[in-house]
Amino acid sequence: MYESLGIEFLDARQASVVLALILGLTFGFLGQRTRFCFRRALVGEDRRQAAAIWVTALAVAILGTQATVAAGWISFDDHRFMVSQMPAMAIIAGGLAFGAGMILTRGCISRLTVLTGTGNLRALMVILIFAVVAHATLKGVLAPMRVALGSVTVDMGAATSIGNLPGGALVWAAVMAAPLLAYAAFSGTPARHLIMAGGIGLLVPIAWVGTGYLLYDDFDPIVMESLSTTSASSEALFFAIASSSIPAGFGTGFMGGIVLGALVGTLIFGGFTWQTFTSPGQTGRYMAGGVLMGAGGVLAGGCTLGAGLSGVPTLSVAALLAITSIGVGGVLTQALLSRAGSAGAAASA
Repeated sequence: MYESLGIEFLDARQASVVLALILGLTFGFLGQRTRFCFRRALVGEDRRQAAAIWVTALAVAILGTQATVAAGWISFDDHRFMVSQMPAMAIIAGGLAFGAGMILTRGCISRLTVLTGTGNLRALMVILIFAVVAHATLKGVLAPMRVALGSVTVDMGAATSIGNLPGGALVWAAVMAAPLLAYAAFSGTPARHLIMAGGIGLLVPIAWVGTGYLLYDDFDPIVMESLSTTSASSEALFFAIASSSIPAGFGTGFMGGIVLGALVGTLIFGGFTWQTFTSPGQTGRYMAGGVLMGAGGVLAGGCTLGAGLSGVPTLSVAALLAITSIGVGGVLTQALLSRAGSAGAAASA
């Protein structure tokens, strides 16, 4: 397909960076305007409306992704989300760790990337720690832990996707999306925010189709991927420090685009302000959260964006397990911090 697009001055990889930059700009802008965040949807003071925004994006992503599969544009048969030997222990442990980390840092990593574009230096530091620890878990000193946990698998056979259940993928996509949209419709959330949330959700199938169909090149194939921050942050970090030997990829363009998109949003509508840590205790808390999310995101197979917003629309059981584990980890950690606070202890400790 790529050969017919008439953009021979770019190879498929370079074109994917441009696509990712556009998607990132859009996500950053819409994420900043809607305050899109999985943590807020779970434990935020405005969690009803925050959840409505998140599930609207998820529902649109599910319907859009499965529509493109039904059209024959893409297939997830050989995708990593669909491996028959599911690394259940790694997914659960990683999800719990990621969920705990996002509570400690008061935001999942996609939200923190958006906040970086608004002048939040706390978020910037967490992203850097997250990227280093994620890379260490993928290829560095923490890789043995990943391998050990990943060796404990469950044979899923043909049950890797709920789309394989009676009725087929489109039916189950509709079954999943309908209650999410109903919840959003009766949540009292302003319609403009739900429309913008739907725009965030549309980015997921656009990315899948862009990398897996439009930019597919038989002679120079690229990985089919969608919105994610775990591997993307590691890729962006190493491109920043070694760009002469490591070319930019989809993740680099996406991470850079998010920051720029959020910056544009704050400059147009206001809200840019420099923010930093207020105490050593707060610094330690955020650093610990970044470490937990970095290792957890790799073990779980993705973050709230990669395993959640992009992974669940594939109808992968592994992705559903990952986002559920993240949610459980977040709720449990919030409960522990609240109990410590009510007992008179410093919650930041």
